[in-house]
Amino acid sequence: MTSRTLPFARLRYSAAAVFVASVLVLTACNGGSNTPGNGGPSESASASASATSTPSPTPTPSAAYKPADAKGKAQNVPVPVLPEAAKAETKEGLEAFAQYWYSTLSYAYETGDTSPMDEISGTGCANCDEAKKVIANWNSGGRWLEGGKITTPAIETTFKVASDGNYQVIVQVQQSEIRAYKSDGSQSDSVIPASDVAQIFMANRSPKGWQLADVQRLNG
Repeated sequence: MTSRTLPFARLRYSAAAVFVASVLVLTACNGGSNTPGNGGPSESASASASATSTPSPTPTPSAAYKPADAKGKAQNVPVPVLPEAAKAETKEGLEAFAQYWYSTLSYAYETGDTSPMDEISGTGCANCDEAKKVIANWNSGGRWLEGGKITTPAIETTFKVASDGNYQVIVQVQQSEIRAYKSDGSQSDSVIPASDVAQIFMANRSPKGWQLADVQRLNG
């Protein structure tokens, strides 16, 4: 795990997932063994079923996710969903929660919507507030960001409460290059290169479950 420092507000996510609609067509086979024209009960039942059956409706495909590019911002971005594993008050649950929190941060950068992140973040996180300012700035007035996908390939905690009452998680945060675009479609001069950093993720338990207390870069 590397420990190169990077301002926390540079993190942003461009989801790699795509919604794919699967269509299942059901067919029914009706048949009988009667002699043609004998008017038996089986022939009548078959004719009745054929007359009353209706085709199964074809499901409407979900709107496809489209990542941001030079032509415009992302569309139909999947909203992160808190996994069941992240609700448990265990070592594995805390690690799953940390991973989920970064996915909400990523979603916020891509869409400008910080509500999923706000729901699981406590007050007093200065770095979170700074990130939200960047998010608000680059997702308003017709501006948008391209790239910046965040992944967390390494997450680990000793699951011991620190003196401040928080649990600490060490997270490796990798981010791809970010390009910013102005409302007129022109690219900003600012291009944030790809990064690979280590951060300390601090969380505690609330009546609703895990919540972020603070997050800082790991110096080394």
